[in-house]
This record gives sequence, C-alpha cells and structure tokens, in this order.
Amino acid sequence: MTMGRLQGRKEREPFVLEHASIATGDEAGTVETDMSILVSADGRIEQVCPTELAYVPSGYHHIDATGKFVAPGLINAHVHLFADGRPLSGGGDTSPRVINGVMKALHSPAGRMLLDARIKKNVSALLNSGVTTIRTLGDIGYEGVRLRDKIDADGVTGPRILAAGPLLAIPGGHGDPFISLSCTSPEEARRRTRENLDHGVNAIKVAATGGVTDATKVGEAGSPQMTQDEMAAVCDEAHEFGVLVAAHAQSPEGVKAALKAGVDTIEHGSAMDDEIIGLFLDNPRSLRGFSGLDPTLCAGLPLIKLDQDQLGVSDIVRSNSELVVDGMVQGARQGRENGISVGVGTDTGMTFVPQYGTWRELDYMVKYAGFTPAQAFHAATQVNARNLGFSDVTGSVEAGKDADLIVLAEDPAKNLRTLADPQLVIARGKPVWRPEVKHFEDIDHLLDTF
Repeated sequence: MTMGRLQGRKEREPFVLEHASIATGDEAGTVETDMSILVSADGRIEQVCPTELAYVPSGYHHIDATGKFVAPGLINAHVHLFADGRPLSGGGDTSPRVINGVMKALHSPAGRMLLDARIKKNVSALLNSGVTTIRTLGDIGYEGVRLRDKIDADGVTGPRILAAGPLLAIPGGHGDPFISLSCTSPEEARRRTRENLDHGVNAIKVAATGGVTDATKVGEAGSPQMTQDEMAAVCDEAHEFGVLVAAHAQSPEGVKAALKAGVDTIEHGSAMDDEIIGLFLDNPRSLRGFSGLDPTLCAGLPLIKLDQDQLGVSDIVRSNSELVVDGMVQGARQGRENGISVGVGTDTGMTFVPQYGTWRELDYMVKYAGFTPAQAFHAATQVNARNLGFSDVTGSVEAGKDADLIVLAEDPAKNLRTLADPQLVIARGKPVWRPEVKHFEDIDHLLDTF
C-alpha cells in the first residue's frame, strides 16, 4: 500500500511500532531503547513503554521497528506554498496594468484551481519529507485554509496546518500586492485582521520591515514599514481570538517595534541588544507572555554563499541579502545563548528553499549558530510545538498526543542528515508508506557546498 502523496479518505487503523529506539527530541538528545508505541484508531498515541511490557490488543497491526529510530514529526513554522523553491523570477514588468492582470488571473476560478493543485503538491513534498505540522506565512489567498479544512475533515492525509492567508503590509510594502492585504492605519490594520479571521485563518503575519526577494531598491530589506501602532492593533484583534501573530522583521529597529507591539514570533530576525533579548523572554503584550524566533537561515544563507549567476537573482536582491543575512545568523546565535525560544522555519518556496529541505535549517543552526544536533532537532519538534501553541497535541512521543511520527535509519540527534530520508511518516495516526519526494538535484548539489 503506497501513500507517497497526499491521498484520499482512508480510515485510520490501530497499530504498534515494536522494538523501536525513540529519539525523544529533548535538548539532551535522549534515546529510549527497545520501546513500543501503540497508536489507536483515532490517531493518538495511547501507550509508550518498553516492548516487553507492552499490552497490544487484538486487531492491531504490528510493525517491527528493530534497528530504527522513531521520532516526533518535524514542524516547519514558516512555509509558503505558492512556489517550489526554484529561483523566483524578478525584474519583470511591475506596471499597475500587469500587476492587476496577474492578480485577476490568480483569483479567478481557473487560477484558484491551479493554485489549489500546486499547494497540494507542495504540501505533499513537506509531508513526505517528514514534516507533520506546518504554518503558512503569506498566501496568495485562502488556499491554505481550504486544504487545511480538507485534511482536518479526513478528506486527505496531510500535515496539521496553521494557515495565515495573505500577510498584512503597507501599500507597496513587503509582499504587496501578491501575498498581502495592505493597510495604512491601526484601524485599517484591525479591519484587515478581522477580514482574514473571517476567512478562517488560524495564523496571522505582518510585515514589520521590507524584505529581500521583492525589494525594488538597495536598503529596502530591514527598513521599517508597518508602524508599532498598526502591528499592535493586529495583535490585539488576533489575540482576542487566540490566534498567534508572526512578524517579518530583518533589522533591530523592526524587531523591536514588532515585539513591543506584541507579536508572538519574529521571522528572520536580526542582531539583538539587551532590550530585544528581554522582550523575547518576557513580552507582556504577546499572547502567552513570550515571543519566539524563527531565523529562517535556509532563506538567507544561499543568497550570500552562492554565486549570483547560480542563484539567478538581481543585483538588488543580492545587495539586500548582504545587508541582512549576517544579522539573521547573529540573532540565531544570540537567541541560543540567551535562552530565547528559537524554533525552525525555512521560508519554503523562496529561492533555493525547496519544500522538502526542512532538515537543512537544522544543519545550518549547527554550522552557523552554535547549536548541537540535539538542540536543533529539539527546536524543530518540542520548541516549535510550544511556539505555535501545540505542546499538548504534538512535538513529542508521549501517550495522549497525536501520532505525528517519523521512522528513521539513524538517531537525528547525532546525524541530522538522516532526516532527509524518512522511512515512514505518520501524520495524526495515518501512515505514509515509502515516502517519496522529487528532488531538484541541481539545487541540492549547490546547497551541499556550504
């Protein structure tokens, strides 16, 4: 039975993984040997214990995991589903006539159908690479909401999805108009937030600063865009409904304003001063009293490590990358050193960030920000679950939680690269047998060089 792609309705069947080594995902890299994990028909873990003590009711399928490592499924807290990670084209005609035409096409019935098919394919790549929970942070419309609802209704096997819909930005700011709703005042920011919530989103994103890939001039990345008051209005509205707010921010000024406004996670980040560190650790305006950081090193490092002609990016993109990426790396390192809740998000879909490459973010955290492999894996599982508000349902292999699991050949706390080739993926109790992903060999080869 092959389930290498998102598949149609299939009832869950209870099963047990026997004689497994459990890579717990804690910060120390603890492994529990010769364990059994029972998964019930409702997709939850009902028992975790030494195999010799396990009671397996009749009717359970037995899966021998001898010599294998069972670990929590990966969580990717920053994905875009409209692209697959090949270089994004830039420098084309950006006249209002062309932009309006593109937007009209994207939001037409035919455009929606094509977009739904594309994101289903990209979500399949994420799932087959071992990612069992994702958060979209910048969608063209509400395609992520539609797929989330299909998955939650058991229409297809897929990851848990937090879907943000279009991000909120200033007119002409980061993401505008293709993946954003623009606003010019706190009142309008609040209204735009409610508009997204009314469409069913369960995440919100704001653009505190300019970005790299859509910059139109050197110096735009990291330059302040949304005001603190506008972002505070977004946070107030979203938090009233228990929805977390993420902020694209790539300068100390932008990060500080977003944290003061009450955002729950900073995406990309920058170098930190004592005030910024303090706000991450104790943020009274955030929903839960602290804010997390997703450094997204996968999105930044290729833009400064590889030759420009290999990347296929413009001079403006390259120059803006050089302005902000070192700060992102420094922020990741400072976050680790100061006990900030540093999670994992890759910014999938951006240039040279394939949907299947979540494991590379962990590798970069080790190589460039001083994490141990165990700490990096911990960030992609237990820390991300906490940052996204899912600690009670996923992120670890514990009885009572959803069966979001991956089966690996080696211990990921010792060899992160084993995460690139999961042998079995289980999403809320539904197995993906023989997971398979189509790789971009040319991109992978270049990414392996640094």
